[in-house]
Amino acid sequence: MADLTNMTIPRHVALILDGNGRWAKKRGLPRTMGHKEGCKTVEKTVEVAARLGIQYLTVYGFSTENWKRSAEEVGALMQLFRFYMVRLLKIASENNVRVKMIGDRRRFDQDIIDGIGRLERETKDNTGLTFVIAVNYGGRDEILRAAAKLAADIKAGKLDEAQLSEETFASYLDTAGMPDPDLLIRTSGEIRLSNYLLWQLAYTEIYVTDTLWPDFDQEELEKAILQYNKRERRFGGAR
Repeated sequence: MADLTNMTIPRHVALILDGNGRWAKKRGLPRTMGHKEGCKTVEKTVEVAARLGIQYLTVYGFSTENWKRSAEEVGALMQLFRFYMVRLLKIASENNVRVKMIGDRRRFDQDIIDGIGRLERETKDNTGLTFVIAVNYGGRDEILRAAAKLAADIKAGKLDEAQLSEETFASYLDTAGMPDPDLLIRTSGEIRLSNYLLWQLAYTEIYVTDTLWPDFDQEELEKAILQYNKRERRFGGAR
């Protein structure tokens, strides 16, 4: 394992979990097996991130575009999500983790909506890592929903248009109250944002690894943190 002594641990790490399908295909398995293995990797990563002192870990669980996949795969993902929510409650309790969901949950079946609500309620007082899962989430959709809520408040006289600022707008996003990610990790070698946290990633450091998500482990996370420590973050300022 890498020596992270005297290293700056990023406060907020965002993850794009790519490569589940390719992992399964390489082994002659159905895509759903890749997703199941990917969920196990999420569990391990939550525990490792908590131990390393990361305060926020946000993962891209299911995008607004994922509904375009086959009905069979979407159905399997929903069943996996149902099972995983129960597992996650146990993991969160054991590791003092607070769970938060971002995205538009209204499209899910009622039992999934209820499960999300239970996860958030029963972990809200935990004081360790905040584990954020983006489900039915898309960056553009989030910004549109935020703009609609903001416009409604201006129209209702709850907000003065002259007071509008980046901070005000951010308070209408799903991630309100959270710091922007310091580090984005994308697995499987793809180099794109995939409509993920478009507002929040404005000055985030990006790290891409060829490792497929089910094979991602503590060593890979530590490599990303070591690379993060070699970056000079200027936020648009001069050197």
